[in-house]
Amino acid sequence: MTGAPVVFVVDDDPSVRSSLKFLLSTVGLQVESFDRLILSCIKSGQTCPVALYWTSDYLIEWTRFSTRACSEKHSYPIVFYGHGDIPMSVRAMKAGAVEFLTKPFRDQDLLDAVRIALERDRARREQEKEVTGLQQRLDSLTFREQQVVSMLVSGMLNKQIAGQLGTAESTVKVQRSRAMEKMHAQSLSTW
Repeated sequence: MTGAPVVFVVDDDPSVRSSLKFLLSTVGLQVESFDRLILSCIKSGQTCPVALYWTSDYLIEWTRFSTRACSEKHSYPIVFYGHGDIPMSVRAMKAGAVEFLTKPFRDQDLLDAVRIALERDRARREQEKEVTGLQQRLDSLTFREQQVVSMLVSGMLNKQIAGQLGTAESTVKVQRSRAMEKMHAQSLSTW
């Protein structure tokens, strides 16, 4: 993680940007505000629930960015707010919004939506970290250890693996032990 989460507030009204920045900062959040959506401000790996003023231009730009980010395996939580109707809120949710708040909304509703966005982003980051760690441990296995693990996971016994690989059962046991150690696994069920 690259430091504390940053909430980006995007609104074309300077007074709204200022009041939302103040509101979010009162609960200890780091806030940056912009008069238009500047996707280049979102750095890779940075937490960023984004509160957006509703316009179709913002939604179109966000949808494009979100599509690109998904293809790069990044996901950013977003909270849309503004004047809208049901079709607009459906479009926002399809674009990946955590919430679509219609104006006027209560301050607490916005704070709750941002809190949910932060929690979802934190959970996503933890999951990505676990997957990355698992992949690194898997990559540390030798080719033979990977073969043994694959066969073990498919339900084969050490003796069956040895027969299929043309090696001694004791060799399979050593490779299994090394693989489990590298994978930080206590048993096959923890894989």
